[in-house]
Amino acid sequence: MVGISRIAITTAAAFVIGLSAAPKLQAAPEKTIVATAVANPNFSTLVTAVKAAGLVDTLSGKGPFTVFAPTNKAFATLEKKIGTKKFDYILAHKKLLTAILTYHVLAGKVVAANVIALKNGAKVKTVEGSYIVVHHGMKGVFVNKAKVITTNIMCSNGVIHVINSVLLPPDLRKYMH
Repeated sequence: MVGISRIAITTAAAFVIGLSAAPKLQAAPEKTIVATAVANPNFSTLVTAVKAAGLVDTLSGKGPFTVFAPTNKAFATLEKKIGTKKFDYILAHKKLLTAILTYHVLAGKVVAANVIALKNGAKVKTVEGSYIVVHHGMKGVFVNKAKVITTNIMCSNGVIHVINSVLLPPDLRKYMH
């Protein structure tokens, strides 16, 4: 009985969260993913990286895309973890930077309600080609080990979900420690 009640409460909570996170009837967003990121000072490092990787035109294009966007703090944490030398190396090498950034992007528009509807532990293919793993539960929604801290920033060509750490593609993780 307790298990069924917990499932019912969790499902009801997810439904209510989905409703409250659902966009109200309003005009379609006018800014692209890139323009939205440029307008938010918490994404200045991400914007610099997107420019360095040559992804501005792509992420300003028709899409739709879903971007799991790390904050400036997330990039600072990565730099502290791997060291400034490795961090600067990534920023200077377009191929590495592009792999990391496109690992944060899904083809298509995936809003929070769609993420919650996924099976816990679902694998989702990124534009980079590798898979991220989505977990959700009482502690929130996680993409790999990154916590989703803000959802459904609607853009004209997709949606942004803000995450608290930088995602690293599986084949690059071993070089980052």
